[in-house]
Amino acid sequence: MAHSVVPSAEEILDKVYPVLDKGFVRLVDYMGGDDRIVQSARVSYGEGTKSYRQDKGLIDYLLRNDHTSPFEQVILTFHCKMPIFVARQWVRHRTARLNEISGRYSVMKDEFYIPDGNDIAFQSEDNKQGRNDSPVAPELQTEIQDKLQTQQKAAFAAYSGLIDQGLARELARINLPVSLYTEWYWQIDLHNLFHFLRLRMDAHAQKEIRVYAEVMAEIAAKVCPMAMESFSNHLRNGLRFSGQEWQVLQSLLDPSVNDKNKIEEKAKSLGMDEKAIQRLQEKLTKGRQV
Repeated sequence: MAHSVVPSAEEILDKVYPVLDKGFVRLVDYMGGDDRIVQSARVSYGEGTKSYRQDKGLIDYLLRNDHTSPFEQVILTFHCKMPIFVARQWVRHRTARLNEISGRYSVMKDEFYIPDGNDIAFQSEDNKQGRNDSPVAPELQTEIQDKLQTQQKAAFAAYSGLIDQGLARELARINLPVSLYTEWYWQIDLHNLFHFLRLRMDAHAQKEIRVYAEVMAEIAAKVCPMAMESFSNHLRNGLRFSGQEWQVLQSLLDPSVNDKNKIEEKAKSLGMDEKAIQRLQEKLTKGRQV
């Protein structure tokens, strides 16, 4: 098939999506869309383009059953600007290709992240790596923001002074804090983007990286809306149960006809078709995927 052109993706190329106080995400380029996913899947048995409904059903089938290689045919390239501490969490997703601005070649900009007052909170008492759900008092928010800004200004002033003295940029930068903004080009296939989004859009992810993931999901939906709809249904909002958890659930399920009718009625109210309802009933009664 010819090069894939997705009109909704073309409309947002190079559009800047603001994130945090000074960051952004923009789609630089893409290769493929929903049509590329279905074409690469159907090449296995030599069938070409089908109807929209059949394409949508195939994409959903592929994702539901972990047939991941067709999703790797779609590539997205992003230009992102984020605080260094966000980038250090982000870069743990090693299946992408990236090129970051270098403090050895460039003089860094005086741009630092200051959290919004409502995002300033004490350490969580039951989560070693996260903050409390409730923000600190407004007067304390302002005090902390002022302290952060004062420290950032002092660090950048010291950095600028070393640059002015002629010190090598690779040394002058070493005391700059992780609140400094950095930029990179980040390229990833759709399958691995799903993994990134599933983890970084989760409520347990740090708020500062979660907002980037949410924007990237919005952008990806312009490139491949059917695939992103299946992602939201099966990966982002779906759940897995352990064997023990399933045994507990089975003990609570009523296999009576009346109960099955209630399940079918509820499923139809959510827009599930007959095949989807059949899969649900099979899962509930036999504990396996159809």
